[in-house]
Amino acid sequence: MAAPLLQLNDISLTFGGDPVFDGVSLVVQPGDRAALVGRNGSGKSTLLKVMAGLVEPDSGLRVVPPGVSVGYMEQDPSMEGFATLGDFASAALAPGELYKVERAGAGLSFDPARPVATASGGERRRAALARLLAEAPELMLLDEPTNHLDIEAIQWLEAELSATQAGFVLISHDRAFLTALTRATLWIDRGVVRRQERGFARFEEWRDKTWEDEDQARHKMDRKIKAEARWAVEGISARRKRNMGRVRALKDLRAERAAMIRRQGAAAMALDAGPQSGKLVIEADRIAKRFGDNVILRPFSLRVLRGDRVAFVGPNGVGKTTLIKMLTGEVEPDEGRVSLGTNLSVAVFDQARAQLDPDMTLWETLAGDPELGVSGKSDQIMVRGTPKHVVGYLKEYLFDERQARAPVRSLSGGEKARLLLSKLMARPSNLLVLDEPTNDLDVETLDLLQDILGQYDGTVLLVSHDRDFIDRVATTTVALEGGGRAVVYAGGWTDMLVQRKAEAPESVAKTKPKEKKVTQSVKPVEGLTFTEKHRLDALPAEIERLEAEIAKLEELMADPDLYTREPVKFQKATEALVARQEKLAAAEEEWLTLEEKAG
Repeated sequence: MAAPLLQLNDISLTFGGDPVFDGVSLVVQPGDRAALVGRNGSGKSTLLKVMAGLVEPDSGLRVVPPGVSVGYMEQDPSMEGFATLGDFASAALAPGELYKVERAGAGLSFDPARPVATASGGERRRAALARLLAEAPELMLLDEPTNHLDIEAIQWLEAELSATQAGFVLISHDRAFLTALTRATLWIDRGVVRRQERGFARFEEWRDKTWEDEDQARHKMDRKIKAEARWAVEGISARRKRNMGRVRALKDLRAERAAMIRRQGAAAMALDAGPQSGKLVIEADRIAKRFGDNVILRPFSLRVLRGDRVAFVGPNGVGKTTLIKMLTGEVEPDEGRVSLGTNLSVAVFDQARAQLDPDMTLWETLAGDPELGVSGKSDQIMVRGTPKHVVGYLKEYLFDERQARAPVRSLSGGEKARLLLSKLMARPSNLLVLDEPTNDLDVETLDLLQDILGQYDGTVLLVSHDRDFIDRVATTTVALEGGGRAVVYAGGWTDMLVQRKAEAPESVAKTKPKEKKVTQSVKPVEGLTFTEKHRLDALPAEIERLEAEIAKLEELMADPDLYTREPVKFQKATEALVARQEKLAAAEEEWLTLEEKAG
């Protein structure tokens, strides 16, 4: 009998007096591919830990049928007792299965022989991911698996998860990754978990419609309260005895309105480009670099003009950060020269968050920065030339007053990124260096950061493995391909792929030996055949029908007692749901293929 992989029934959890979520019920079916999304601090990671059985809820029930294996990828895995990363990753495998870890190690770019004692946080996370993939549980719970992965490793992981038969629930900030993999979305918002039987590609449309409906309902209630309050003032004295019920109803309306939890706003991020730099920001003329026998960069030239957004992409360890440091004058090239433009003011967002002291409080992090401090006023900082209270400025970046005196180490990854952005954006700059700024940020903050960079009058140098973010921001992409080779492309990630594809036939033609002429020519087929065109026209209705059927089946199976009350009905519904999800995925893939061919 096809039982669910996992059920949560009426789960509630409170931390520090504040409810994280209340009355959460959800079902994960065999073959589910779900994105778990929500704002930073909304409880995504906590909910995933509840699903993994690592956090005990205050109330409610977690049900995993006997024999079902659930695997969880830890953000900060404990490797105590293991000598190497490979020992940790293969701990649960039989001797004949060790090849699985070696294969994952190759795909994720980590060395199983690396001693745990010298491994970085990113290497530990990759070992934890390799362990999960090698163990192949029936349900995988993945919390930010793409953090610390380069684009090649992300694409390898994407292919692995696309091919797996296991179900998975996935937290990620990487839009392209989520869009490619997910067929359902779990959205946690102000303690409520909603589910939609569509992948992440349709999430923002769904979220915005939900919020629009919510705003309309709030507006209607405000109007009703206003009308009832006017009646109470103008007419209650004449009808006091007869209408006390209406007065009580007004009181209840006001209580209901007060109980509505307002959405968390977006961070009030802003950038000030300060004094304008010269038109030429950076000019690199045949610069090269090597460390011993390791060639980082062969002779390479680049001109960066004011307003350019230059993205640097390539595998981890290939030299992206070193190249940026050469371009900004922090590291000297072995050969060639770098000329910096006039009137430059540089601000740096570093990948390692080294600018944040984990033992300092948020208050100390801002007020203790000599570049931000206001002389004689330790409770204020200078924000783009204007003094502001530390707590008020922290609130603009979605921190509450209680967090101001908390240590930086208590923050989540997304909160640390926001704190670092608050430091960077407080001072004027006209050259931004952003090294992996998107790690741990939620979708809304990423949208805001993208908009801010689009309006920024200065110049941006960006290192990122987020393909969607690069596409949205970059005007130029520099691809470091290993062996010291660096190639400049116009546009973002997708533009780079198109240009590479266009270049490929030329390089093949140069190296390919001449062949005999074929006298019979075959005319290429352009556009769609009549049958294909008819199919393309019919697919949207078919997709809509499948989505509606999936929604009905999901609504039926949301009943937590259905499995025990009517097992036969539950089995049939499960089989029907899996079949329709597979048909929907196939129909969407067919539509994309035909749409692309139609051109």
